[in-house]
Amino acid sequence: MNFHGTEVRQKALSLLRGGAKNADVARQLNVPKGTVAYWLHMDRAKRGECPGRGGAKCPRCDGRPLDNAAYAYLLGLYLGDGHISHYSTHRAPSLMISLDDSWPGVQDEAEAAMRAVFPENATCRVRRTGCHNIKVYSKHLPCLFPQHGPGKKHARKIALEPWQQDIVDAHPWQFIRGLVHSDGCRNMNWTTRIVRGERKRYEYPRYWFTNVSDDIRQLYTDTLDSLGVEWRHCTRQGKLYNISVAKRASVALMDAHVGPKH
Repeated sequence: MNFHGTEVRQKALSLLRGGAKNADVARQLNVPKGTVAYWLHMDRAKRGECPGRGGAKCPRCDGRPLDNAAYAYLLGLYLGDGHISHYSTHRAPSLMISLDDSWPGVQDEAEAAMRAVFPENATCRVRRTGCHNIKVYSKHLPCLFPQHGPGKKHARKIALEPWQQDIVDAHPWQFIRGLVHSDGCRNMNWTTRIVRGERKRYEYPRYWFTNVSDDIRQLYTDTLDSLGVEWRHCTRQGKLYNISVAKRASVALMDAHVGPKH
């Protein structure tokens, strides 16, 4: 992964403030277009300029009401399998959530959440092999998802803004649902026990959440802690990528508020 220093960033901002186009700056400085667009957005935000004024209203820029429950769910989806891209023929960036076709109900929930959070913006589904990309275009995506930035999520710091944490605190189960629906599952595990000299097989449900980002896993487990859900790390190949919820009472809580994918 290429990291661009302060000198390159400042040179890019100088060109952008002078009226240069994102694509031209990207070519001149050999920087990805998405990185240039992100730098421009953050620069304009720091100067009090909203890149989306004149179009659809934004809860952060214009004070439009936000469906907080839908946002908590969409935030979980974004942190799990979401991606904000500037590589598009559209003038606005896109939020894309990739969801397996095995779970059409989850795809429906994701699109419904997008519509609730962005009521003035159209959503769409793009068919891919075995999955659909659920998408929405908006100039305000970086406003609502400030975790967006250059590079992969697991390679940079991921932390919620105070206003995001307030929403998660108010709607923790929706946040957990989004994370599980994107990077988790509910399955049946089994074990054997000796009963009266005979080995018997027992099955029990378990929730898994797998994410490479230490920060995103921490957000998941912190929220589980706040809900009284017991969990543990499951190390595989020396990596703590997997979070397991298997205690009966905790699984019952997850079943009541999350449930299997559908």
